[in-house]
Amino acid sequence: MALKRPTGEALAQEISARVGYIFKDLRLLETALTHSSAVKATTNNERLEFLGDRVLGLIVADMLLQLFPEAREGEIAPRFNALVDARTCSNIGLQLELDQFMRADAALKSRTRKAGGNYLADAVEALVAAIYLDGGIEAARAFVHRNWEPLARLAVEKPANPKGELQEWVARSSDARPVYAIQKREGPDHEPVFTVSLQVNGFAPAHGSGSSRRAAEEAAASEFLVREGVWTVEKGAA
Repeated sequence: MALKRPTGEALAQEISARVGYIFKDLRLLETALTHSSAVKATTNNERLEFLGDRVLGLIVADMLLQLFPEAREGEIAPRFNALVDARTCSNIGLQLELDQFMRADAALKSRTRKAGGNYLADAVEALVAAIYLDGGIEAARAFVHRNWEPLARLAVEKPANPKGELQEWVARSSDARPVYAIQKREGPDHEPVFTVSLQVNGFAPAHGSGSSRRAAEEAAASEFLVREGVWTVEKGAA
């Protein structure tokens, strides 16, 4: 791909090859791939992301009911939560190589390129909305099924709750409680990175980083649980 980001018909062709949908209104596509941090942008994908989150949720919920007709709500809910999770959307965005076509702050894209980042998850949801507005619910459904259905049968475990499990584990043997403290906050306001320390009496401190205080605390709790052998490395990385 050329170093210069394609626009117009060239952008539409690149995206069509990846998502399997041809846009009629190219403005919708441009907006879906424009982050609020983009320099000189007159519009961004925040409103589309808001709509896409709801469209994605509806289609994924309907898809799961069809795939698992005998499953109870308690079995379907964890699959649903995992499929619409920001990390899942971000990974799909990376697989579609949307990071190559995003209009966003260069530092933001560079810092989150390997992990995808929330900006890419938002773009995927905005793209769902753009397809829905441009081609209707069936076009959006086809896109979602193509990219989310292969993951549906894999998302079988309840999403990890590291802070809750740590609290329960500590309570079994003592009256101590985990204490979290913010060590530093870096990055711009639209994409901050928090670093948190975790202290439990009688144990070495653990640390974690994330795009929010909660995410950083969960990362620190995961590190602690893996280090103390409560969790496996695989679960801690989930």
